[in-house]
Amino acid sequence: MQETQIMNALADVMPLAMQDLDLIQGCGKVGLIIVDEVNGFATVGAGYLAPAAPNAQVSNMVTETNLLARQFSGQSWPVLAFMDTHTPGKEEPPYPPHCEEGTGEEELVAELKWLEEDQNTTLVRKDCINGFIGAIDGGGENTFVEWVLRHNLTDLLVVGICTDICVMDFVLTSLSARNHGMLGKLKDIYVYEKGCATYDLPREGAVENGLPEAAAHPQEIAHYMGLYFMASRGAKLVDVIIS
Repeated sequence: MQETQIMNALADVMPLAMQDLDLIQGCGKVGLIIVDEVNGFATVGAGYLAPAAPNAQVSNMVTETNLLARQFSGQSWPVLAFMDTHTPGKEEPPYPPHCEEGTGEEELVAELKWLEEDQNTTLVRKDCINGFIGAIDGGGENTFVEWVLRHNLTDLLVVGICTDICVMDFVLTSLSARNHGMLGKLKDIYVYEKGCATYDLPREGAVENGLPEAAAHPQEIAHYMGLYFMASRGAKLVDVIIS
């Protein structure tokens, strides 16, 4: 079955419920979460896990994220950007070395570098897939949780890469933390579909690179599945943002 057929079948049996999000009228106090839009994942040729060639889904994600981040900054609304950053030589199974400190892979993509100087943005470097876990410091304090509570947030809008890996793990853990009463007044977590992306590794590409067939990761299918599982756990999927 070809990818298009699979996508059509998924849409038939596992449909996604998308909605508009009005940032002015439809939210309480909202914060923007940007997950891992760093060179090592989103800049062509920047690393083993970066796109090997220009990729429309990834490029669109960066464009949409930049537009949202500038709007949030312009309104003095809070932004938190996770940046995957690893100690050189320290493994993160099952992935090959990536985003190691000092390589440049761990830095925000060029379009988002301005966030480093933005007074409304909090940068959080993480050394694991799950940003919620990666935000825990050596003393047990969680930078993300503290950020949500400090800003008295009621809503989160999440974008980033990869939809079915780092974005999904963060969203699912945050939903559980919300339900457990750890995140104050937080009510809803929204995921902006156009602001998310994942990588593309067709089955034949995996084999050509000496990987097992099970490493296959067709982009559109994996993206869809990530969205589906986040929605199935209580996240709200957004395809149009009104501001």
